[in-house]
Amino acid sequence: MSTHPDDEKAPIVDVHAHILLPALQQLVAEADAEGFGAQQALEVRRNGPASMAASGKMIKERWAQLTDLDRRLADMDAQGVDVQLVSPSPSHFYYFAGEELSLQVAKSANQAVREYVDRAPDRLNGLGLVPLQHPALMVEALEHAVLECGLLGAEIGSFASTPADPERGTVELSDARLEPFWSRAAELGAIVFLHPFGCSLDERLDRFYLANTVSQPAENAVALSHLIFSGVLDRHPSLKVLAAHGGGYLPTSLGRSDHAWKVRPEAHGCAQPPSSYLKRLYFDSLVHSAAELRALVAAAGPEQVLLGSDYPFDMGSDLPVDEAQAAGLSADDEAQVLGGNARTLGITAAAALTTRPNA
Repeated sequence: MSTHPDDEKAPIVDVHAHILLPALQQLVAEADAEGFGAQQALEVRRNGPASMAASGKMIKERWAQLTDLDRRLADMDAQGVDVQLVSPSPSHFYYFAGEELSLQVAKSANQAVREYVDRAPDRLNGLGLVPLQHPALMVEALEHAVLECGLLGAEIGSFASTPADPERGTVELSDARLEPFWSRAAELGAIVFLHPFGCSLDERLDRFYLANTVSQPAENAVALSHLIFSGVLDRHPSLKVLAAHGGGYLPTSLGRSDHAWKVRPEAHGCAQPPSSYLKRLYFDSLVHSAAELRALVAAAGPEQVLLGSDYPFDMGSDLPVDEAQAAGLSADDEAQVLGGNARTLGITAAAALTTRPNA
C-alpha cells in the first residue's frame, strides 16, 4: 500500500475494478436455465467464436485475480493503488431474469460484494446491482445495496433488453419508468456506475473483437446521450453518474449533439446544450491513450475524471497510475484524477466511513 506522509494528499483510488461471483452465476443458471442458455447464445452471436474462445482463455488465466483477495491486494500494491471500488463483473447483470429472480440476483450480489469488502475494509469499497430490466424494482434493490449493505451505489448497463421476451421491451436510460430510481439515487448520494455489457448491433461486431473495442465506447455514448437529451440531469442535478471507459465516444464528440439541440425540436429535451452536461457527469480514466486522457480532462474538466483500471480484465490497464501520470497533466489535475475527485465524491475505503447515507 502506498503511503502519503502529507495528510492533505488523498489516497489513490481505482473506481473501476471487478469481482467475479461464481455462486451468483450458479444460482441464475439453476433458477432459469432457459434464460441463461439464451443469454449465453446471444453472447456467442454478438462476439463470434474467435472472441469467445479468447475470452474464455483470458478468464481462466485471470481467475485468481477475479476471485482471490490476496492476489488482488498484491496487485494493488504493485500498481500503487490504495483503494479499489469493486463492482460485480457486468456478466452478472442477467437482465433476462424475471421479477422475482432479478431481485434475488441483485440482493445476492449486494451481499456478496459487502462480504468481500469486509475482508479488507481498509483497501476496498463496493457497488451493488439493480435490475434495470424491471424499473419498478430498482429502488428496492438500490436501498438494499446502500442502506442495508452499506455500499456506495450500484452498477448498471447501458440498456436492458430480453430477446427471449420481446414484449417486455427495451429499457433505455431515458425511460420515464426510471424516474423514481434516479430520484432515490440522488437522495441517497449513491453513485450510479454506468458500465455497458453487450451491444444491440449484434452480428455486425462479431469479429476482430469489435464487440468490445467498438461497442463499449459506442454504448457509453448512446446511454449518456439518453440521460442528457431526456433531461434526467436537469431533473436530478445532484445525481452522481460515473461512466466507465472515459464515457466512450461522447465527451470529445459533442459538437454534433450541440448543433442538433439548436436546430432540431425533438433534440431539445434538455435545458442546456448537451456539452454543458459533461460538468455534471463523472468519467473514469480508462481510455488507453495519453492524448485521449488529456482530451477527456480538457472536455469534462479535471474535477470530473477519476482513476479507473477495469481490473483485472485484459481490456483494462495493469498500470493505471503510471498511465494516468504519463498523460502529462498538471500536478493539480493529476492529483485530482488519482484520488482527489474520489475523496470529493465520498469514494474511500469502507473502514474510513463513519456514517451511511441518510434514508
